[in-house]
Amino acid sequence: MSPLSARRAARLLKAARALPVLVVGDVMLDEFVWGKVSRVSPEAPVPVVQMDHQTFHLGGAANVAHNVKSLGGAPVLVGAVGEDDPRRRFVEVLEAAGVGTSGILTVPSRSTTVKTRIVAHHQQVVRVDRESRDEIPKEAEDALLAAVDRALSAAPILVISDYDKGLLTARVLTAIIKRARRRRVPVLVDPKLKRFAHYRGATIVTPNAGEAEQASGVPLSGVPSLVKAADHISRALACRAVLITRGEEGMSLFEHGKPHRHIHAAAREVFDVTGAGDTVIATLALAVAAGATLYEAADLANRAAGIVVGKLGTATVAPEELLASFG
Repeated sequence: MSPLSARRAARLLKAARALPVLVVGDVMLDEFVWGKVSRVSPEAPVPVVQMDHQTFHLGGAANVAHNVKSLGGAPVLVGAVGEDDPRRRFVEVLEAAGVGTSGILTVPSRSTTVKTRIVAHHQQVVRVDRESRDEIPKEAEDALLAAVDRALSAAPILVISDYDKGLLTARVLTAIIKRARRRRVPVLVDPKLKRFAHYRGATIVTPNAGEAEQASGVPLSGVPSLVKAADHISRALACRAVLITRGEEGMSLFEHGKPHRHIHAAAREVFDVTGAGDTVIATLALAVAAGATLYEAADLANRAAGIVVGKLGTATVAPEELLASFG
């Protein structure tokens, strides 16, 4: 049974309007090349895609910010790009989405992350990644922390979106979590395994099932194993809650001092899971900032994920779509 009624959801979405949400993490540009396949290449046994058109979308932490904006919030995005041609396109797409660019740092030693997906007949044929994964230099860390300090003064909640592209170094993670805790700002983390120990002190972490399994060392095979894995992560990171996203099996919320909750997946038909995790943490953060309980926020995030996976490509959710999910 859902912890939310349509009326309660509407009140939360109204309260979320123009609420600042600080998003710190790896930003990227998602490029989609759309076309059709009518033959196999004579040069190699691969399909020839006849390009029809090309679109650009925000990815990674930038997609989190875009989802916050789409839901009515006021995202403040802090990230880094390279001094290259994709940077210009990324800034254009960011501005078109209504997300501010003041927190976007340019690091000449890096390249802007671009993920190019070739899609034919609504099927992804191949993905090509252009990126830097080296850690940012100390001067870039200093600039990043200064940008976070400026934003934290007005943000009621912080999202860390880690895609393991070198922006969120051990020093950066430790510093921003410590600064947020000092200001009593809740910290939500969409994690990567490489830096798991450095999320210690976060309020909520949202690993997927594979990440939870690897981080805890517990093979997931049912509810008891989920509880054990979540307990291990919660103790290791000293966090208030763990939300394990489980794809078609929905989500499981483990909140300190409360019974665990399992939320069934809301998707009717899955077309594309690209960016679904971004939608989950954006919705979760905005709902919590608006006054939702974690269970209510997780339910809303689950509904939002069910909507975006029914769309092709990197997508966002509008408040009207969320409210319509209540039937």
